[in-house]
Amino acid sequence: MNRLWTPWRLAYVTESSYAAPGCIFCDALARIDTEPLVVHRAGHCFVILNKFPYNNGHLMVVPDRHVSRLTELDAAELNEIMLLTQTAERALNEVYHPHGFNVGLNLGKAAGAGVLHHLHMHVVPRWDGDTNFMSAVGETRVLPEELPMTAARLRPAFANLHASSQAP
Repeated sequence: MNRLWTPWRLAYVTESSYAAPGCIFCDALARIDTEPLVVHRAGHCFVILNKFPYNNGHLMVVPDRHVSRLTELDAAELNEIMLLTQTAERALNEVYHPHGFNVGLNLGKAAGAGVLHHLHMHVVPRWDGDTNFMSAVGETRVLPEELPMTAARLRPAFANLHASSQAP
């Protein structure tokens, strides 16, 4: 059995907010100005880093309203989610130059939703070879960049894209 020691992650995986009741997205929205994982705020939605990312740069586009299905969103929210998803793709391309993306929603427990009642769109940058023996055999994900650095790199890209296109 091989072990990958990551002592810096202990506080991250044991903090009480991980197991706290409530909604992680509503909690983030309530402290939007101080939430360190939020990289962009728009009119009806926000973009936040996934706290347990599949890859570096794993973003989620989240409506402000606590809804679990696409059918519950109004036209403005639907439009903004897709525009922000497009902006997220552009920002990730600018900062990380990935070879591809996984983009999607997991609606309901059977579909793999980790947060069941607050819809969110995943935008995951992918690189050729990012699935290697560590993930496939070792069931371990190696992430070369910590979340605060990812947020610091992505915020200016979102700001520049927003300013140049007036995207949400």
